[in-house]
Amino acid sequence: MRTIEDLDVAGRRVFVRADLNVPLDDGHITDDGRIRASLPTIQRLLERGARVVVGAHLGRPKGTPDPRYSLVPVAERLGTLLDRPVAMAADTAGESARAVVAGLGDGDVAVVENLRFEAGETSKDDGERAAFADRLAALADLYVGDGFGALHRKHASVYDLPARLPHAAGGLVLDEIAVLRRLTEKPDRPYAVVLGGSKVSDKLGVIDNLLGTADRILIGGGMVFTFLAAQGHSVGASLLETDQLDTVGEYLRRAERDGVEIVLPDDVVVAAAFAADAEHAAVDVTEIPDGWMGLDIGPRSTRRFAERLADTATVFWNGPMGVFEMAPYAEGTRGVAQGIIDSEAFSVVGGGDSAAAVRQLGFDEAAFGHISTGGGASLEYLEGRTLPGIEALDGASSD
Repeated sequence: MRTIEDLDVAGRRVFVRADLNVPLDDGHITDDGRIRASLPTIQRLLERGARVVVGAHLGRPKGTPDPRYSLVPVAERLGTLLDRPVAMAADTAGESARAVVAGLGDGDVAVVENLRFEAGETSKDDGERAAFADRLAALADLYVGDGFGALHRKHASVYDLPARLPHAAGGLVLDEIAVLRRLTEKPDRPYAVVLGGSKVSDKLGVIDNLLGTADRILIGGGMVFTFLAAQGHSVGASLLETDQLDTVGEYLRRAERDGVEIVLPDDVVVAAAFAADAEHAAVDVTEIPDGWMGLDIGPRSTRRFAERLADTATVFWNGPMGVFEMAPYAEGTRGVAQGIIDSEAFSVVGGGDSAAAVRQLGFDEAAFGHISTGGGASLEYLEGRTLPGIEALDGASSD
């Protein structure tokens, strides 16, 4: 896989496929972590005299322009972080984009509009994706894939475009791949995985694969209630995927057979409603009241999770332990984050909500070994899948 140092970029238009899919609240960016993670590659290209054209997606606008998902606030934030003007095209690959790119000089940067404003970006029809990739290719001389969080998508800008231009992987993608290889090939042991988030169905593949590589798996978040139900516990009004009970039960039996420790909470914080001001209490997992919902692991479980992390040499964490956005249900996530830091293990925070929790709860990002920008991409890599974007960057191009 070529790097940007292998490309002659001076005076040339370089299309950088970045991951700038940041959370917005009423048009304001609430977490700019993905933008900051994209800076090193963009800055390096600018230093070498490239004319950088940044393409990215934001949200799921369903193939048509939607002002709620415009990249305008992202471009503004990028300009602030780069401390230089960033031109913003009014479309993705149309007249405005062509004019903006034509106006770039050496060391200039522009952002085209949300790639998902075009149906061809996410189309399952190869011809439709190819047509959009052709339009994007006309904007550039070279391609750099640096949007790790999108590499698991067979989208035009991720999969089809690299075949049309001389291409290379950006520094962010190379760093992410190196870290994930460290987790999958020869992790230092004990190797612990902390999984949370809402749905167990989102993580079936990674659990299946990790049962063959991890020494222990700690499970919290909404997904834990399917595990508890599989053990025969009543979970009240907690999130429950009844169609996964048999699968989860088989995972528990397989872990016991293969000597993989599954750590589940023995107490949880339950609430009468999904609200920060709802009546709530910590209860044993055998005593969840009917009609109440579990929104965090309990204080006893938080301490036990930290104890099971203390002696680890490698930790991968994906998914919060509770609804950390609400103060009464944030302590499980906070305690696990602190436990990972205190363990002195090489730690990888697997993107998405976990990375947001680290920042929102006030932790120093440098205290973790690596904070990934791609939750879904990280999980699919750990499942052992071939990511379309990595396949494309490994492949031959039109040069």
